[in-house]
Amino acid sequence: MEHETVADRYRRLAGAFAATISEVPSGAWDNPSPCEGWTARDVVRHVVDTQGLFLGLVGRSRREGPPVDTDPAGAWAFASAQVQADLDDPEAAAAEFDGFFGRTSFATAVDRFVCFDLVVHRWDLAEAAGLDTTIPEQDVRFVMEGTKVFGDALRSNGVCGPALEAPDGADEQTRMLAFLGRRA
Repeated sequence: MEHETVADRYRRLAGAFAATISEVPSGAWDNPSPCEGWTARDVVRHVVDTQGLFLGLVGRSRREGPPVDTDPAGAWAFASAQVQADLDDPEAAAAEFDGFFGRTSFATAVDRFVCFDLVVHRWDLAEAAGLDTTIPEQDVRFVMEGTKVFGDALRSNGVCGPALEAPDGADEQTRMLAFLGRRA
């Protein structure tokens, strides 16, 4: 398999998230998600807001687009387009900041955290809406590799819950979800 750049990975995962948003039935937006206290719409709101958070780490702000409450797909398309443009611009992608894990670049932070979120929260959204929850094997491996970077911070308040016991004979995706505190 060819090496996937951060910009390419983000483009692919953002596209998968957009595709899942487009499949959510209109009556499912208020369904509870696997994220305690969040609806399907809240999952999208969190992911949209996260784009602005990471832009802010390097002194940029997310432009306001359509509201998640009335246009989840439009809100996501608008927010992800700005991050994608910055990842596609070598100078913007290389912008550095001092973060929780030390000095890092915008592109590295997006890859470690935002791409991780896109995989996991696409599953959360699909689960809430009753859609296909299959995660490609390469993305399951990407997320599990990412958990090594997080260390104990993975279990911080509002990140992931305590690891759950995966059923005997569980596949890699089910084991990953259980490690992240989710029941498949």
